[in-house]
Amino acid sequence: MLSLLPSPAQFISYVFVLLVAFTVHEFSHAWTANYFGDDTPRLNGRLTLNPLRHLDPIGSVLLLVAGFGWAKPVPVNPYALQRRSASAYMWVSIAGPFSNLMMAIIAAIPFRLGLVSIMDASQTVDLFGKPILPSLSMLLYIFIYTNLLLMLFNLIPVAPLDGEKVAEYFMPPSMTRVFDAIRPYGPLILLLIVFSGRLNYIIGPPLSYLTMLLVG
Repeated sequence: MLSLLPSPAQFISYVFVLLVAFTVHEFSHAWTANYFGDDTPRLNGRLTLNPLRHLDPIGSVLLLVAGFGWAKPVPVNPYALQRRSASAYMWVSIAGPFSNLMMAIIAAIPFRLGLVSIMDASQTVDLFGKPILPSLSMLLYIFIYTNLLLMLFNLIPVAPLDGEKVAEYFMPPSMTRVFDAIRPYGPLILLLIVFSGRLNYIIGPPLSYLTMLLVG
C-alpha cells in the first residue's frame, strides 16, 4: 500500500500544481467570461487568483494522493455574454485548457535552455527510499505533465468538460441535437471511460508526445 502512495517529493509537487495550475485554469474561464460581459463568475467570487475560491475538496485530495483531480467549475451564463458572438462561449470554454498549455510551455523553458535535466534527482530520501524534497527538474516535470494531462482531459468532447462546448462550436448545426441528446449522460460516459481504462488510449499518446516535445 505504501508503494502506491506518492513520495513526499511528489506530494509537494502536487501541492504546487494544485495551487497554481488549477487556480489559473479556473481563473482563465472566469476572466474570459467577464471579458465577454458575463459577470456571473465575478459575482460568485471566482474572478480571483485565490486558490481557496477555486479548489474542490474531493478533487484536491485525489490530486494529492493519486496525482489526478479537479477544481470547482466556474459558473457561466452564456445568455449574459453581452459581447455576444457565435464563438463567445467557445472562447470561455477553451480558455482553461489553453492556460494549461501556456503554463506547460513556460515551465518547459528551463529544460529547453539546458538549465535543468530530466535526469536530475533529489538525493534526500525517507526511510522507504523515496525523495523527500523534489529537485527543480522533478517539480517542473510534474507541473508540465499534469498541465498537459488537464488540458487533454478537459478537451474530451463530453459534457461537462470544456471540450464539449469547443467541439459543438465547430460541428455543423445538425450535430447540436446529438450533443443535446447525450449531454445528460456525459458524467456517466466519463466514468465509463475512466474506469474501463480507455482514458489512457484516448489521451495517452498525445500526452506522451507533447511532454517529450516540451521537455526535449
